[in-house]
Amino acid sequence: MAPSSRTHQVLPELAPETVEVLQAATRVLAGVALRSVDVLDGAVTLPQFRMLAVLADLRRARSVQVPRALGLEASTVTRLADRLVAAGHVTRGSEPGHRGVVTLGLTATGQDLVSQVAAWRHQELSRILQRLPPAARGQLTTALRQLVEAAGEGYGTIPRSLVPV
Repeated sequence: MAPSSRTHQVLPELAPETVEVLQAATRVLAGVALRSVDVLDGAVTLPQFRMLAVLADLRRARSVQVPRALGLEASTVTRLADRLVAAGHVTRGSEPGHRGVVTLGLTATGQDLVSQVAAWRHQELSRILQRLPPAARGQLTTALRQLVEAAGEGYGTIPRSLVPV
């Protein structure tokens, strides 16, 4: 469900600086994510990379799973997939015994793009974290782990129901 269509609950007041710092941190992390795609020298757009990243998590996925994982309309994902297939980053296939079921998966070049971005992000985040004292890094790790757990499934992760077993 899109955030704009959710009903808002009345929550207890937080110190304004808590939310402001979290918003600033979000901008930093979004900046790292956006800049990381630049390492690919225009090979794919950010929306296309998001699809590659989802396919890297799902491995081979039924095409109906990908729009749900991305929070996009099926027609949008079809257009993204068409471009990525044409570029050689994604393959289309079918399930054995279910020829009508379309599957999507990464090619070796698609996986390489995801790996390049992941390596750049790791390096850049490490560079930023090295600027903090060791004790602060430990506190940050604990706080961010709690934030991820508090956010729950669906914020930056693929829901477990979409991951094949």
